[in-house]
Amino acid sequence: MSVEKVMSSLCYFSVFFAPFLFPIIVYFVVKDEEVSYHAKRSIVSHLLPFLTILLALVAVFMMEIGVVIILGFLMFSLLNVIVFVWNIVKGIQVLRW
Repeated sequence: MSVEKVMSSLCYFSVFFAPFLFPIIVYFVVKDEEVSYHAKRSIVSHLLPFLTILLALVAVFMMEIGVVIILGFLMFSLLNVIVFVWNIVKGIQVLRW
């Protein structure tokens, strides 16, 4: 197993320990093209849950209908779980290739 694969995989697995910090550091420090590619993808996937939280907060302050807010939170929660699982799957895939 190469160091590049481990670094690329850790960018996805960093959702457990340093969602933004680790991939950003890897992106700027490591010069390998494949590692940079995976670092960029993991940064975007780590940004999605924070963007959905921001959208949910905006929805809470803009809407007064309780059911819409609850459905929105459920949709955002589902998206966050999907992104979390996707990061784990991608990390495992990178290690296996």
